[in-house]
Amino acid sequence: MEPFTVSFLPSSEFLKLSSFHSFQHSDLKLRHSFKSRTTPRMLRQPHELVITNEYPQNADFPRNYSRKEKKPFPIPIVELRRAARERFKKNKGQPKGRAPPPKNGLLVQCLVPLAYDVFNARITLINNLKKLLKVVPVHACGWCNELHVGPEGHPFKSCKGKHATLRKGLHQWTNAAVEDVLVPIEAYHLYDPLGKRIKHEERFSIPRIPAVMELCIQAGVYVSEYPTKRRRKPIIRIGKREFVDADESDLPDPVPEVPLKPLLTELPISEAVAPTNEEEKTLLAEETLQAWEKMRKGAKKLMQMYRVRVCGYCPEVHVGHSGHKAQNCGAHKHQQRNGQHGWQSAVLDNLIPPRYVWHVPDVDGPPLRRELRNFYGQAPAVVEICVQAGAAVPDQYKSTMRLDIGIPSSVKEAEMVV
Repeated sequence: MEPFTVSFLPSSEFLKLSSFHSFQHSDLKLRHSFKSRTTPRMLRQPHELVITNEYPQNADFPRNYSRKEKKPFPIPIVELRRAARERFKKNKGQPKGRAPPPKNGLLVQCLVPLAYDVFNARITLINNLKKLLKVVPVHACGWCNELHVGPEGHPFKSCKGKHATLRKGLHQWTNAAVEDVLVPIEAYHLYDPLGKRIKHEERFSIPRIPAVMELCIQAGVYVSEYPTKRRRKPIIRIGKREFVDADESDLPDPVPEVPLKPLLTELPISEAVAPTNEEEKTLLAEETLQAWEKMRKGAKKLMQMYRVRVCGYCPEVHVGHSGHKAQNCGAHKHQQRNGQHGWQSAVLDNLIPPRYVWHVPDVDGPPLRRELRNFYGQAPAVVEICVQAGAAVPDQYKSTMRLDIGIPSSVKEAEMVV
C-alpha cells in the first residue's frame, strides 16, 4: 500500500482513529503532524495524517495452478532475454573476470552459520509439530491433498480426488501426520555440485534427501552420512562447460571436517511428549512459529547465492547449477517431453510449500458454514496450527486471514452484504 495523506480540521477526530477495528488488526503506522496554512480571512491549522502499511490490509489467496498448467517464471522470459542482451553488450571485448563463490567451487563463508541455523530450524519445526499434533486436531482428506485445522473438517465441496463426483465434492477426513503439514520435497544429493549432471541411468544409485537439507549441505553444513566435495582453491575454467580443479599440493593437509554448530536430530513420534497445560502449549506454539519463519527467511537468503531449480510441470526440485537428466516427470503431456523435466528457477514456495488451509475465527464457536465461505480467510497450515495453540498472528499473514472482516451470523445477513 502506498502512503497517502488525509487532511481534516477537528483534532478530536484524530483521537478516534485508534478505536477503528481495522487499525487494531493491521500493521499501520500513524504520523500526526501540523501544517500551518494562512488565509486572508482566518488562520487555520489543519492536521496532516500519513498512514503507511508494510503489509496490505487484505490480499487475495494464493492461486492454485492446475496440473495441466505450467508454473510461471519468477522473472518473465522477455525480461531475462533483455537482461542477457544488455549483459552481453556490456562484457563484449572485456576480459573475463574470476567467478565469485559458489560458482568457483568455494563456499560463501558468511552464509555457513546461516545454513546451520536453517538446518536446525527445520529439525526444531518437525519435532515441535509432532508434539502439537497431539493437542491440536488436524484433518487430512483421504482422496486429495487438502488439510483442515480444527475440531472437525470443513464442509466445503472442494475435493478433486478420486470418486469426487460420487461424493459431490465432499471430503473424507482422516487424522493428519507431519508429512501432510510439511510436504516432503526431496532432491538428489550431489557429491560435487559442479560435477556432471545426473544421468537417467544413475537415478537409483544417488541418494535423495530433503531439498532444504541438501541446500544447507551445499552451503556448508557437514553431515557425515552425506559427504560432499569441499575445494580450497577456485576452479580453473578451460571452456564454457569444462573446468579443472586447482593444484592444492602446496596447501597443508586438510583438517577433518567437523560441524560448526551442534546438529539436532529428529525425534521419533513415540518420544514426542505433548504439552501438559495451556502455558506450555503457547510457548511451544511460539517456538514453532519462530522456527518456521527462521527456516523460510534463511532458505530464501541461501537461494539467492545457491541456485535451486524446479520443474515447470511437476514438483521436482533440484539443488544445483542445472537440473538433472532423469526422465521421471509424470506431469501433463510428459510423453511429448520423453519424461524430461522443464527446469526453471525456483521460488521459496517451491522449496517449502506453505499448504494454505482455512482459518477458523473461533475454535470454540460454531463450525465453518458452507454459505459463508467468502467471508473466511486462509493461512499456511503451520501458522494456523500455532495460532490455534495460542501463538500471536504474524503481521505478514493477517492480510490473507481476513481478521478485520466481520462474519455474518446467518445466511440472510450474508445476502444483505453489498
